[in-house]
Amino acid sequence: MSASLSITTTEVAPELFELPWDIALEDWPEDTIAALPKGISRHIVRFIHLGNHIVAVKETTEALAIREYEMLHKLDRLDVPCVEPVAIVSGRLDKNGEELPAALVTRHLRFSLPYRALYSQTLRPDTATRLADALAVLLVRLHIVGFFWGDVSLSNTLFRRDAGSFAAYLVDAETGELMPSSLSDGQRENDLEIARVNVAGELLDLQAGGRLDDDIDPVAVSQSIVDSYRSLWDELTGWESFDQSERWRIAQRVSRLNELGFDIENMSISSDDAGASLRIQPKVVDAGHHTRRLLRLTGIDAGENQARRLLNDMDSYRAIHFPDDEVDEEMAAHQWLSEVYDPIMRAIPKEYRGKLEGPELFHQWLEHRAARSRQENRDVSREESLVTYVETVLQHRRDEAVVTGPPTEAITMPNPTIELNWRDRV
Repeated sequence: MSASLSITTTEVAPELFELPWDIALEDWPEDTIAALPKGISRHIVRFIHLGNHIVAVKETTEALAIREYEMLHKLDRLDVPCVEPVAIVSGRLDKNGEELPAALVTRHLRFSLPYRALYSQTLRPDTATRLADALAVLLVRLHIVGFFWGDVSLSNTLFRRDAGSFAAYLVDAETGELMPSSLSDGQRENDLEIARVNVAGELLDLQAGGRLDDDIDPVAVSQSIVDSYRSLWDELTGWESFDQSERWRIAQRVSRLNELGFDIENMSISSDDAGASLRIQPKVVDAGHHTRRLLRLTGIDAGENQARRLLNDMDSYRAIHFPDDEVDEEMAAHQWLSEVYDPIMRAIPKEYRGKLEGPELFHQWLEHRAARSRQENRDVSREESLVTYVETVLQHRRDEAVVTGPPTEAITMPNPTIELNWRDRV
């Protein structure tokens, strides 16, 4: 290791010093490289094995590495969905004493994929729409905390499954700026225009490569990001007027915002001179309403839509088993966890547990059970539905924890028969 090498990190990771920093990143040996799909980047980026983890290493200038490292830390403290910064590596020299670029190290986001990996043969319309919606939600969350992105694109975003939708995570904060106060309308509109142009270009690129469904209009999809953003932004921050006799609409507005996954700190409420009508404007402080409730009740860390789905199942369980509210929410949640969620997770064969995150797996099993019950016009049991879910759906998926191939939906090609001896655990 070069005497000039400098590593700045917030965690104890001795393995960092063992990596070949005296070699240009594009020439690193194969035994250090993790075969994960990458998005498009203006810099050299590689996924690297680091102990029991996988990290992304990006070569850049020292100034940009420091800036992005600090920015990601700030966003993480604000609970914004983004990759976790691990280290800055500077002072790199090759074996001839020539300078090499500095490097930014971030932790790989498990179960995430770049948008280019989210297709099998072609990117289908429903997937394109869900990606656009996820990017719009991410942009709203960034703007709420005062972050101007400056380079909004699918390429600078990672996506994770979230109960039938996707959750988007920022992976490149190089051009971003965290403002001391709220963003101006002009700054927000600038980010929206960047998003519209960049996403249209990215989808047109897929189209040119024959990887876009014929029914997808790249320009329309990019415009849908703008439309979704504006609709959500208005719901979260807009003024609402109503008659004094309709004060129940205040609670309704709060409930609607909670359902969208956002919590509020307070509301601005004003009345007209005659006292006949009210105007309200919420101050949204944080996203992840359902995520926090599920974590508080069960300790399960899930995406917002996953959490909403699991909470719905938990609430149904409580209504069936405790119809008279004889136990409180916390006790019912504990019993649901021990009698429903944990047994399902334990019954999944070990070789299949890396295919999906636990909450996503549970959601998909619920969907599978509901679909079978509708098709057969009967209540398919937990045990029966879990067996068929594993045998007909789960075992045919690729492993999303360590994915090396791009398909996003179930792979329908026949797999070798696996002897299943796990049914007794259901």
